[in-house]
Amino acid sequence: MGWLIKKFEASLTPFGCYPGARNLEEHIRNGIIIIDKPSGPTSHQVDKWIKEILGISKASHGGTLDPRASGVLVIALENATKLMPILLSSKKEYVGIIHLHEEVDKKKLEKALKSFIGKVKQIPPKKSAVARKEREREVYYLELLELKGRNALFKIGCEAGFYVRRLADDLGKKLGTGAHLQELRRTKSGNFSEDSAITLQDLVDAKEENRLKEIIKPMELVVENIRKIIISDNAIANICNGAPLAVGGIVRFEDNIKENDIVAMLSLKGELIAIGKALMNSEAMLTRKRGLAVKTDRVLMEKGTYPK
Repeated sequence: MGWLIKKFEASLTPFGCYPGARNLEEHIRNGIIIIDKPSGPTSHQVDKWIKEILGISKASHGGTLDPRASGVLVIALENATKLMPILLSSKKEYVGIIHLHEEVDKKKLEKALKSFIGKVKQIPPKKSAVARKEREREVYYLELLELKGRNALFKIGCEAGFYVRRLADDLGKKLGTGAHLQELRRTKSGNFSEDSAITLQDLVDAKEENRLKEIIKPMELVVENIRKIIISDNAIANICNGAPLAVGGIVRFEDNIKENDIVAMLSLKGELIAIGKALMNSEAMLTRKRGLAVKTDRVLMEKGTYPK
C-alpha cells in the first residue's frame, strides 16, 4: 500500500497541532485507552470506572466483552467516542477453552473446527443485547492450539458481532457430544493487541504519577487500518462544517481507495479531521480536476481549529 500525490504542499499555518503535541486536556479529550479487562465486571462498569478515574463525562467501549471474559477492551474518551462505528466494526481475535462433554479424537475435532471457517450463520444467545434473529458473520481463522482431556484450547479471528459462546454450543452439536465455553480472552481488537493493553490499576497509578500522556493514546491510531486522505489547511474549515471534500482540497492519499470505502481525512499535521465515504476511487481522485471525492460523515475536529 502506497501514497499517491495530488499536489506538493506543507502546513505553513500556525493553526492546529500535531497529535503528539496536544496539551493533557486535549490529549484526554481526543484519546483512547486499551484496557485489559479482568473477568468479573461488565464492559459498561469499566467505562464508568474510567470516567470516575479521569473525571470526564464520556467514555465508551468498542465491542462488548461479557463479564466472564477478559482481555482487550478499547475505550474511546470524550470526542473520540465519535469513532465508535469504526471500533465496533473492527475484527476481533480470541483465545479460549471449550469444554467438551465427552472425549473426542483430535483429528475429528480439528475437522469440525475447520467447518466453521468462512461465513457462519448464528442465532445470538438469549442473554445478548441484540434481536435473536439468524445473522451471518465471518470467521477468518480457527485453530486448535491444544487438546487436554476434554478441554480444547483454541484461537479464533472473526468479524465483529460473532458470538464465540454460540460457537462452542454449535461445535458440541456438530460433534454430537455437547460442549460449552469455559474461558475466553480477547487478544486483539482491530489493530490493538493485548501487548499494548493496561490494567485499571495502571491507569490510576499513571494519574497519580502524572503519566497519563504515556497511557492514553491519540484517537488517530483508530484509523490506522482504514484508507487515509491528507487535505489542505484551507479545506479543513469546510469539512469541519460537514461539507463534502472536493478533489481540489486533496494533497495526497493512500492508493486502492474504492468507491463507498470508509476513509479518514487528516490534516498535514496528522490530525484526524473527519471520517466519510469515498465518492470516487483512487484513480479518479488523482486524475480529475473537479468533483466531490468524499461525503463527510463524522467530524472529529472542533470547528474553528483552522479558520476559513
